[in-house]
Amino acid sequence: MTSKVIYKGALRTEATHIRSGNTIITDAPTDNKGKGEAFSPTDLVATALASCMLTIMGIKADEMNINIEGASAEVKKIMASGPRRIAQVIIVINIPLSADEKTKNILEKAALTCPVDKSLSDSMIRDVKFIWG
Repeated sequence: MTSKVIYKGALRTEATHIRSGNTIITDAPTDNKGKGEAFSPTDLVATALASCMLTIMGIKADEMNINIEGASAEVKKIMASGPRRIAQVIIVINIPLSADEKTKNILEKAALTCPVDKSLSDSMIRDVKFIWG
């Protein structure tokens, strides 16, 4: 098993990662009857996409003996209705590294082929921007 999720009531869940014991609390967003006091499940999906992109970039960077420690991503999720779903995710990835065009292209391509991205619906718009240096 990967995780166990318990419904805690009041539109809140607690997810436990089986191997590490780490937990994540989710809360329904304020625009869907919740309090918005924690990540919503759809926030986690959008955030997982950015986290996955940074992780895959890190793997490729390690293979190239390049340090991208401190790279970060800002994430904005846009919802749609009928049915309620994530319509768009906007991600700005900041990499604190001056790199040549070849290196940038390799690392950006790696990010855009992460497993989370490949698992999401093609109807969800991804707007990803990379800022270097």
